[in-house]
Amino acid sequence: MSQKKAILYAFLAAVFYAVNVPVSKVLLGQVGPTTMAALLYLGAGIGIGLLSLFNRQDRTASARLTKKDLPFVIGMIVLDIAAPILLMLGISYGSSANASLLGNFEIVATTVIALFIFKEAVSARLWIAIAFVTLSSVLLSFEGVDSFQFSYGSLFVLLATVCWGFENNCTRSISSKSTYEIVVLKGVFSGLGSLVIALVKGETLPGLGSIAAALLLGFVAYGLSIFLYVRAQNILGASKTSAYYAVAPFVGSFLSFVFLRERLSWMYLTALVIMIMGSALLVMDTLAHHHAHLHQHTFIHTHDGSTHTHTVTHIHEHNHYITDAKHGHRHTQAELEGLPGAMHG
Repeated sequence: MSQKKAILYAFLAAVFYAVNVPVSKVLLGQVGPTTMAALLYLGAGIGIGLLSLFNRQDRTASARLTKKDLPFVIGMIVLDIAAPILLMLGISYGSSANASLLGNFEIVATTVIALFIFKEAVSARLWIAIAFVTLSSVLLSFEGVDSFQFSYGSLFVLLATVCWGFENNCTRSISSKSTYEIVVLKGVFSGLGSLVIALVKGETLPGLGSIAAALLLGFVAYGLSIFLYVRAQNILGASKTSAYYAVAPFVGSFLSFVFLRERLSWMYLTALVIMIMGSALLVMDTLAHHHAHLHQHTFIHTHDGSTHTHTVTHIHEHNHYITDAKHGHRHTQAELEGLPGAMHG
C-alpha cells in the first residue's frame, strides 16, 4: 500500500469515527454511556466478522495472528477496557471539561511510547506537526477556566491517555497481520468487557430498536474506522496515524452543525486553521519517500601491456525531499556517511 493511500485511510478512519458524534448524542437518550460503548464495540466486531466471510486475502497462514502476537492482542484488549474506566474515574473526581482537555494528550502519549519503547522513528517535523495538532485539539475542547483545574481526577485522565497510547502501539505491532482478525477480537472482547462494567454500574439494557441502531453505528463508526486505522498504521506507524486521526473531533463538530444545527464557534474556526497547518506538516513528512539510487562508474587502466575496463556499481538509500531547485533533492548527513561498500563487476 502506498503512502498516499495510507494517508487517505487514516483520514477516512477519522471521518467514519466522527459519524459517532451526532448519532450517539441522539441514542444516548435511550442508552447508558457505558452500555453505548459496549454496543459500539460489539457492532464493530460482529460487522467486520461478517465482512471477513467474503474475504480470502487475509485467510493465508502468514496473515493470521499467531501465539507470538498474543501479548499484543491481550494488551490491546485489556488497555481498551482499562482506559475508559480510568476516564470515568477522572470525570467522577474532576470535571468533564478537564477530562475533555487532557484527553487530547493521547497523541503525545502514543508518540512518546512509540519513540522510546517501540523504537519508532519520529522526525523533528513530525514533532512540530503533533504540537500543532495537539494545540488545535486543546482549543477545540476548551470549555473555560474550569478546564485548567488540576486534581486527582486529572491524574486518572492522563493515565487513560497513557493506556490508549500503549494500546495504539500494541495494535501497531500486529498491524501487518489480518486486519479482520484484529478488529473482530478488539470489538468483541472490548465490547464484552465494557458490557460487564455497564451491568456492574447498574445500567439497564435498552430496547431492541436502540440496540440495533447502536450496533449498526458501531459497525460504521468503530468497525470501519478501526479497520482503516489499522491498515494505515501498518504503513504510517502509530504516531503519525494517531495524529491524522485527530481530525475526527473537527469532522464530528461539523456534522453536528449540519445535522443537529449546533453552532460553530470562533474557537472552532481558530482551532481548525491550526489543525490544517499541522495536517499539512504531517502530509509533507509522510510523503518524504524512501528510495535508492543505482550508480555505475567505468574505470579504464593499463597494466602488463594490456588495457582493462572495470565497472563499479554501488547503491545507497535515502529519504527524498523536494527542496533544491537545481538538483530536485538533498541528502542527509547520515546518508552521506552510511554508504554501503562498492560491488565490483
